[in-house]
Amino acid sequence: MKPWLAVPIAAVMIIGGHRAYAQDTTPGPGLVEVTVIPAGAGFVASKNGGPSFGNYGFGTAVTYNINRVIGVEGQLGAMIATTSDLQFGTLPRHTKAPNFLNYNVNAIVSAARLGPSVIYGAGGIGGLTMFERAGLGVNNDATFLSGNVGGGVKW
Repeated sequence: MKPWLAVPIAAVMIIGGHRAYAQDTTPGPGLVEVTVIPAGAGFVASKNGGPSFGNYGFGTAVTYNINRVIGVEGQLGAMIATTSDLQFGTLPRHTKAPNFLNYNVNAIVSAARLGPSVIYGAGGIGGLTMFERAGLGVNNDATFLSGNVGGGVKW
């Protein structure tokens, strides 16, 4: 590079440079929020002497904020079977549990804002589908009505 060319380039960079923001500077949630859940766990508890087991989970959620207080969220989650020590009669002990798919629609209420954080509550309804696993006696897909309620702090 020629030395005389460096001076005009430096001048343009100094005079023409402006501040750049990576995020919106207003506190609070955006109009649409997307959440990715790369890892999780789902546990099915024992009942009446039946076995309990756990599955690997992952999912996603999309929230549309209608205004500063009310939002609507759609969730989709999956639980993939892992090998567990399940014992049903004469079945082998190391058996895979059924796979699950969970889908919900939630109402989100933002209760208070603390700078960039938001305290919120959520409640919704949806379904849980347990997929066929013939070796366990789950001979067809079964769908169950599900509901949830919760809350927390978004940052």
